[in-house]
Amino acid sequence: MAVRLSKAWNPLDSEHVGQLSGQLGVYQLGNAQGDILYIGVVGGRSRYGMRGELKDQLAAKRDEATCFRCEVNMAYRTRHIELLQTFMHDHGRLPILNTDVDPATLGRIRPGGG
Repeated sequence: MAVRLSKAWNPLDSEHVGQLSGQLGVYQLGNAQGDILYIGVVGGRSRYGMRGELKDQLAAKRDEATCFRCEVNMAYRTRHIELLQTFMHDHGRLPILNTDVDPATLGRIRPGGG
């Protein structure tokens, strides 16, 4: 598995979100340019799994977030931290909507490749 999430972006709309399963994993919200705005986790306490979590994000009406991509992963906490650390390594900061994470609590990662 690659360190960076490189799946294709999907439109953040009720049609595409409604097709998701109720599984656990991680997701990213992006803008029209494909910039990552938020890295989220769908854990055991998420209601209705991936579909429910992204329905909540859609309902939050984050105008700048127009697309999403996700990965089903049972090691969702570890994968979430790995994605956050990789973003920090690449950009020197967290995604702009990840105000729910303290960067000081993240370790460091040196991912290979681009």
